[in-house]
Amino acid sequence: MLALFDLDGTLIDRQVALSDAVTALCRAHAFNTSIEQWLRAALADRANLSDFARLRTDFGLAEPAEQLWQEYVDLIAGAATCRPEVLEGLRQLRAAAWTIGIVTNGASDIQRAKLDAVGLTYLVDGIAASGDVEIRKPARELFELAASRCGRSLADGGWMVGDNPVGDIGGGHQAGLRTIWLRGRPWPDGLHSADHTVDNATDAITILLNETSE
Repeated sequence: MLALFDLDGTLIDRQVALSDAVTALCRAHAFNTSIEQWLRAALADRANLSDFARLRTDFGLAEPAEQLWQEYVDLIAGAATCRPEVLEGLRQLRAAAWTIGIVTNGASDIQRAKLDAVGLTYLVDGIAASGDVEIRKPARELFELAASRCGRSLADGGWMVGDNPVGDIGGGHQAGLRTIWLRGRPWPDGLHSADHTVDNATDAITILLNETSE
């Protein structure tokens, strides 16, 4: 069976890592409060090199945008965490012959840096980041790419696990996958409900493992 997972807010806590990374970056360059507030707002949902190009222009910074971006990538990767029980759950899924993929919105370099830093890279069979192809969830094409990189096809079915109602659950449903939603964000009116709703990734993994034994 195929299990696709979202990354930020599902397997790792992006918000804590983001806060720590922005704080460290601003301290390293002695950036003022206005720059720090700008960064926290601009990077709240996603981060790209273009954000740092705008930062440099808006505040007349001397540091090259590419340098600031790479520092931020390194800092947020270093601050990212994945709970040990989630890593163990993924190991159990692999042992139960599940194929595991990551389908995530975000720049390729930053998403893969986070995966490497928390030890997820070697627990998954394939990774598809929106920055790879400039296609974002909920587009079916990104789910197809993730499945293909896992050596599987969406035609074979599977599961999508994530915290974003539209991107993960709506997108997963459109891709023909069963879905597990990690509750937290507001649920939009009219959106197809998830097959299961849980509090965290370990609960989702437990559901998948139970599927194996049925």
